[in-house]
Amino acid sequence: MNIIENIDKNDNKDLMRLIQVRFSKLSKGQKLIADYILNNYDKAAFMTAAKLGLAVGVSESTVVRFANELGFSGYPKLQKALQELIKNKLTTVQRLELSNDYISDADALKGVLKSDMENIRSTLEKINPEIFGEVIDEIFKAKNIYIIGLRSSTAVAEFLGFYLNIILQNVRTVSYGISDIFEQIINVKEGDLVIGIGFPRYASKTIDALDFSKSRGAKVVAITDSVISPLAVKSDLSLIAESNMASFVDSLVAPLSLVNALIIAVGMREKENISDIFVSLETIWQDYKIYQINNKTISDLEK
Repeated sequence: MNIIENIDKNDNKDLMRLIQVRFSKLSKGQKLIADYILNNYDKAAFMTAAKLGLAVGVSESTVVRFANELGFSGYPKLQKALQELIKNKLTTVQRLELSNDYISDADALKGVLKSDMENIRSTLEKINPEIFGEVIDEIFKAKNIYIIGLRSSTAVAEFLGFYLNIILQNVRTVSYGISDIFEQIINVKEGDLVIGIGFPRYASKTIDALDFSKSRGAKVVAITDSVISPLAVKSDLSLIAESNMASFVDSLVAPLSLVNALIIAVGMREKENISDIFVSLETIWQDYKIYQINNKTISDLEK
């Protein structure tokens, strides 16, 4: 077991402490890197090994050896640890300022797509299939299902709610509106399921809603980025999806992919029932000209 695996994951400050403890044993070049990270860890978290080396005047290989010296298998692991340290602390303005240091207009497309691909890969490695299956079981056992995701997580919550409601008809998406959040979940009780969705920076009202739901005896599921996130702490079951930010915009690609898998899994169990539902919907869509194909509605093509 390496040094990093011994770090208490509930205390990210241990990473800074580790660097300080190891400082005297580092080479001259590695000390320059350590000093830079201790004073600029917010910037270092988004620098490649090459850019970090350039910033302190050492080679990329020296940066990699520095990461190894701390017990990491490579620089990406150290970088990820630094990002975990700061991701819930940065304001949007700070994220925007930092993005200028490691991403430009020229490489935005490639950089963001690669980052999102890495988020999905990491999510696939970390997801627990057994817990995923348990969540599916809870969805089918629930009398009522409430889905809450606020701020940037609203898009994920609405997507999940839209499709689950078509399949199950007992789903309610909780969101900002005329009614307060708590007014929308006032009837939550034992036998109900509340799915909370949240990523850094976590919306306080989502956390409060999960706490309230749990106090009422409801089952709580969190879709979040870490087992120690404030949503996971309030939940009975947690599904973890990476959301490492590429800039001032939260990355929701992996969370959406996870939600997509949930919808498909639920749909497969209800395949016969939803077949009838979609037959009815297709009729409605045709009658009311809901969709267009090449500037012609489906009903026009039927003529």
